[in-house]
Amino acid sequence: MADLLWDDVSAFFDPDSMGSLPDVRVPDVSVEGWQAVLDLVAEKGWKCQYSEGETVLPVPRAEVVLSRPVDAECPNLRVWPTADVLAIFRFLDDEVVGFDVDLRELQGQERLDVLCGFLGEIGRRLGRPVLMEGEGAYGHPILGFDVESDRVVLLMEP
Repeated sequence: MADLLWDDVSAFFDPDSMGSLPDVRVPDVSVEGWQAVLDLVAEKGWKCQYSEGETVLPVPRAEVVLSRPVDAECPNLRVWPTADVLAIFRFLDDEVVGFDVDLRELQGQERLDVLCGFLGEIGRRLGRPVLMEGEGAYGHPILGFDVESDRVVLLMEP
């Protein structure tokens, strides 16, 4: 059974009203949490690409990425849990795993199920909630992986 039903949440996936790139975050993690996410990507065999600026590089260990100089360009890790769904992880903070998804890629029940599965995999691995907020709406999560119920739930009324 699906965590969420498209008919119940489709309003939250409208790029025009929510912004096309909602922010997804896992708060209160550590460098070890970031490394757990990198390990999960490798274990699941999800296609990925790590880059610093325009330079594509092998995926480093989390402590290497997070210890770069403050003025260094922010690296990112593009992860495709499926061929048509992309998550872009940005190494901005060693205490928050943060990434963007593109709502234009997340239309319909099948893609919603991919997103819920992806959030669930990350949340289970870290034992932490995974929160999705509208673009620029920090602190106002729409939905997220709930550790206790072991599923993605709505955190705001449609």
